[in-house]
Amino acid sequence: MTFKTFLSTATAIALGTAVYAANPTVGGAPMLVERNIIENAVNSPVHTTLVAAVKAADLVDTLQGPGPFTVFAPVNDAFAALPAGTVDTLLMPENKAMLQKVLTAHVVAGDWSAADIIAAARASKDGFYHFNAVSGDALSAQVKGNNVYILDESGNAARVTVADVDQSNGVIHVINAVLVPK
Repeated sequence: MTFKTFLSTATAIALGTAVYAANPTVGGAPMLVERNIIENAVNSPVHTTLVAAVKAADLVDTLQGPGPFTVFAPVNDAFAALPAGTVDTLLMPENKAMLQKVLTAHVVAGDWSAADIIAAARASKDGFYHFNAVSGDALSAQVKGNNVYILDESGNAARVTVADVDQSNGVIHVINAVLVPK
């Protein structure tokens, strides 16, 4: 067992998730470590809205690039919970820059495992790990009980529901809310 596998297993136990020999499934779909972020995301039935948004924002090539990237990937229900019309408005061609800003607020440079995020949050004096998204927006991570939350600049919290979905160019952490940049 490698150290990273050990940390992923310990993190999965800490988050109360099942431990898999390979990557966890997302929405019932297998996520293969040899695939990149886009190749895995298009196979996830719970990320169809995210995939449509990434395509509309012309971010496919970026997220297929070498990275590494850490992506906090909101599920379809997270987009559906936004105010009525928000997703349709963001997907309009004239709002491409705004859509890019929203999506890149979910991406962090580097390959941050849940164990890394948990350790950084617990080591901080205020209980939050503060970091920046690719968009330049401030994000914070907080551990509450067995859950990891990612907070946007407005204080909205997204809970990590599936951690450490390894990719060939980074890692995905599935979240249950959309992070909204200011």
